[in-house]
Amino acid sequence: MTRLDPSIAAIRAAIRTLLPTLPEVAARPPMVLVACSGGADSLALAACAAFVAPRLGWRAGLVTVDHGLQEGSAERAGQVASWARTQGFEPVEVATVEVGTAGGPEAAAREARYAALAGAARRHDAAAVLLGHTRDDQAETVLLALARGAGPRGLAGMPTLREHLGARFARPLLDVPRETCRAACAALGLTPWEDPHNTDPSYARARVRADLLPALVTALGEGVVANLARTAGLLAEDTAYLDELAEAALARCRTPDGLSTAELGKLPAALRTRVLHGWAAELGAPRAALSHRHVAALDALVTTWHGQGPTLLPGGIAVARRDGELAAAPG
Repeated sequence: MTRLDPSIAAIRAAIRTLLPTLPEVAARPPMVLVACSGGADSLALAACAAFVAPRLGWRAGLVTVDHGLQEGSAERAGQVASWARTQGFEPVEVATVEVGTAGGPEAAAREARYAALAGAARRHDAAAVLLGHTRDDQAETVLLALARGAGPRGLAGMPTLREHLGARFARPLLDVPRETCRAACAALGLTPWEDPHNTDPSYARARVRADLLPALVTALGEGVVANLARTAGLLAEDTAYLDELAEAALARCRTPDGLSTAELGKLPAALRTRVLHGWAAELGAPRAALSHRHVAALDALVTTWHGQGPTLLPGGIAVARRDGELAAAPG
């Protein structure tokens, strides 16, 4: 009997572990969609999902997104779709999107991609969309968060499961090294697409991948990648618990028009700032633009109140303190 390549075995095991943990859906048999760009990580994920899913009683579909940002992108997407059909994926979709400019090219492309993937998941009642992010991607995310001065939520990196735009996204490979995916593609005879954006130094992630992370490995050893990813996992657990406490605290602080400054003042800082962050998002402040500076200004209305005027939040929202309450100021 031919021995299964260990890289293929590792990816299949990761998928086999994840699928039973996904929440129940109405569709029977249940379905997952694989997001596949044709790169090594998503291609290895797709190939292994096509093997594992039916053996666990699941259907597997595939979506490839054409961002239209590179010459030949439509042809590349068509090739991925053609390959997927030979592997038994059903449905197979090519999602052609228009990428805007808000937040820069990376953020705009990501927003368009997730919107297309979420739309496909809703149409097909998929339990989740599987994404090919690896342990290396997680380590890069932590380093980028450190560079931004992010708090625990940013340093927690990418979650294994996430609800977004009315769909569920799952990352089964966050404990799998990127090199394992490349090895799996080689063992399966698959030729991955090499995205030129991954080596374009104008992108911060590309610089981290090409320069910073290799330098850290040289200085601190191979274990640094796994340790960064492990740190993200530990912080994610702590953050999830604190978020639960903050949700309960937010309920206690609510008033008919806003939040009680007396109740907010009773909270430890770690909970109070989370309550203020969540409340600001409820008011309509975009989470991506809501920074530590904004939350600190809200916190000052509670802890160092001396009659200062309203605090301005992203989205043109003003919050003022009046009569022992924080409330959105009239526009």
